[in-house]
Formats: sequence, structure tokens, C-alpha cells
Amino acid sequence: MALLTLKNVWKEYKFVNALCGVNFEVKRGELLFIMGPSGSGKSTLLHITGLLDAPTKGYVKIDGKKVPHDEDLRAKLRLKFMGFVFQDFGLMASLNALENIVLPSAIAGKPQTKRALAIAKSLGIEHRLHHYIGQLSGGEKQRVAIARALINDPQLIMADEPTGNLDSKTGLKVMGILRNLAKAGKTVVVVSHNPEHLAFADRIIHLRDGVIQKVSKRRTKARSK
Repeated sequence: MALLTLKNVWKEYKFVNALCGVNFEVKRGELLFIMGPSGSGKSTLLHITGLLDAPTKGYVKIDGKKVPHDEDLRAKLRLKFMGFVFQDFGLMASLNALENIVLPSAIAGKPQTKRALAIAKSLGIEHRLHHYIGQLSGGEKQRVAIARALINDPQLIMADEPTGNLDSKTGLKVMGILRNLAKAGKTVVVVSHNPEHLAFADRIIHLRDGVIQKVSKRRTKARSK
């Protein structure tokens, strides 16, 4: 059974259809890319896949069960089931790195400082945990964001242009981290416009004008570092 399924998903904004009858599955333990030009609907697709928005028509399933449209219920599912990594990092400047990482677990009612320390060490940022966000480099900020996404041990990691604000070398390192998360059993969905990163993907969804044009497998062996 697929981890997550979208069935005949439409998203309408007034007179514009951002998504037009989209169907696809997210398999367990894969790194799935969503690619497409500006205005193709890829961010809308990520938001619906990540339960940040509800479809106008159609439905989303997690583990074979339909996701409700009720925002409170979807928020509970997001907190339990998913972790998010954003292009602009989405970190709180008033908190240090460790506090940012722990935050989702605190919201869930179970602050996990010990787990945060272990994750930070695995990502090579354990020596930066007591620095505030403004004191970190772009690559360090993104690693903090990835650590935060992992703190509640989610099954699915959603990454929206996770290398968009990084230089090419740091971007490749971040993609290597996401690739290794998939190898370790996490399911990772990435929205990206960067064709250089396709080598990391297991599958690629090509989106245009709200329609899936094709689904392809990665063309070259993925880099792991």
C-alpha cells in the first residue's frame, strides 16, 4: 500500500484551476521530486500533499484512509505524520538552534531535547546549537530546519525548494542529507526547479499547467554525500 495517495485532485482559485485532476502515489522510502516551470502548480501540489491545504475536488489518503477537510484534524495529522523544510528556512530568530529544533515536539506536548541533540550531531551542527539563527550560515540554518523536521520522527518529509537560498556546493550537501534520509526509510517529497538535483531522486513528477505531464525515474545513480 502507498504511504500517500492523491486521487482526482483539483484545486480551484476563483477562475483559475491550479491543479486539474491530479493522480499519483507516494511510495514508502522514496525520494520523490515535483518539477515544473513557474505557475505549473507544483507548490499547490506540495501544499495539498503536505495537508497544508485541502483540494477543491478529489481526496488525499494516508495509509489508505481519506484525509478530512477539517483544518484542526489536518493540523494534528501534520504534526504527527509530517516534517517540513522550507526555502526560507522558517526558523524563529528569537530562539537558538536547539530551541528551534525542539519546538515541534514541545507543541506536541513532549519536548525531546535528547533526541534533538542526537539529530543535530548526525547532521554535524551540534557545536552550533546555542547560537541564534542570525549567527548561522545558510547551510547551517537548513540543517537546523531539517533537524526540526525530524524531531517528531515523521514518516514523510516535505521540502519546498530546500536549496533555493543556498550556494551550489551547500545545496548538494543538503540534497545528500535528504537522499540519506530516504535510504534510512523516510519518505521525502521535494519541490525543486533545479535539474542538477534530479540525480538524487527515485522518481520525478513533471507538472505543467496543473497537469502531470509524465512521471520518470532518475536517470543517474544518486549521490549519497
